[in-house]
Amino acid sequence: MSWSPYVDNGGTVLAVAGEDYCIVAASTRMSAGFDIMTRQDSSKVLKLSDKVVVASAGMQADMRTLHKNLMARHVMYQYNHNKPMSLPAAAQLLSNTLYYKRFFPYYTFNLVAGLDPEGHGAVYNYDAIGSYERSGYFCQGSGKELIQPVLDNQLQAASPLLVPPKNTLTTLPLDKALDLVKDAFISAGERDIYTGDDVGIMVVTRDGVRKESLRLKLD
Repeated sequence: MSWSPYVDNGGTVLAVAGEDYCIVAASTRMSAGFDIMTRQDSSKVLKLSDKVVVASAGMQADMRTLHKNLMARHVMYQYNHNKPMSLPAAAQLLSNTLYYKRFFPYYTFNLVAGLDPEGHGAVYNYDAIGSYERSGYFCQGSGKELIQPVLDNQLQAASPLLVPPKNTLTTLPLDKALDLVKDAFISAGERDIYTGDDVGIMVVTRDGVRKESLRLKLD
């Protein structure tokens, strides 16, 4: 087997945006093939500010390098502008950072989520070289194929011919959306060997960022 500079360390991240909140969740297991490297110490979420969170799945080394780069740029922005970076600005920063590395991309699957300047929840999802779009929810990582259909079913109509279409910004209250996120991870954890152990959850509201956790299966 030929050598590759990349390795997928697995894990799943997702974000769901509401009218005045955003939920960002990520599993903590870090794997390499069929080996579990760590169960608790592999955080995939970076809190840039009280309104902006970045979540990345994929290669742990590239994710840590990317997050370190983004945090450094955010500190410089705060120093130059005397205010935290807004959600749209952070989304554009990540896009520029990924595009700059397009000839040897970061092996990461990224989301930027939080509250926009109007206080509405928003999720930005990316491809490998920085193209992105704003949506109301998205999932990345090894459990994406299991969780994304659940989010589509619960948060947006699959076909306007069959059911009335829904806006991608979920109308679910925060507690219901949080239950949906937890149920999606529990389901994915039963079927994806790279998603397990714990889920770190960040709930972004006007009051700041609240952290929760969810225990998944350990096998």
